[in-house]
Amino acid sequence: MAKESRLEAMRRAILRDWRGGDDPAHPDECLHLPKEFVASILRQAGATEGIDEERLRAMWKEVAGDFVSRHATPVSLKAGCLTLHVLQPAIRFQLEQTRTVLLKNIQEAAGPGVVKSIRFAVG
Repeated sequence: MAKESRLEAMRRAILRDWRGGDDPAHPDECLHLPKEFVASILRQAGATEGIDEERLRAMWKEVAGDFVSRHATPVSLKAGCLTLHVLQPAIRFQLEQTRTVLLKNIQEAAGPGVVKSIRFAVG
């Protein structure tokens, strides 16, 4: 390696004083890749639970029937609670009356422990 010039030595000394230490040997050595954290973040958010969204929508259409599936669509499945977006309060009332049957049917279609309860959200 070539000898450091006086100007470069002064620059390095000023930067060391200003930063409070020498430059790291490799600027990227303290960086972490997102892939190191994604799995644990998804697990904490509950995103690893449940089933694929397309599969859930297909199951819902099969379980609920054509009419009901057009007026109530699955929005999320978190911690075993299936949230359904319902278009009208009248449809919500009807679904509330048949909640146990719907829950039993969706549990059979999804498998054990996937869906534990159903929640309806009007909007």
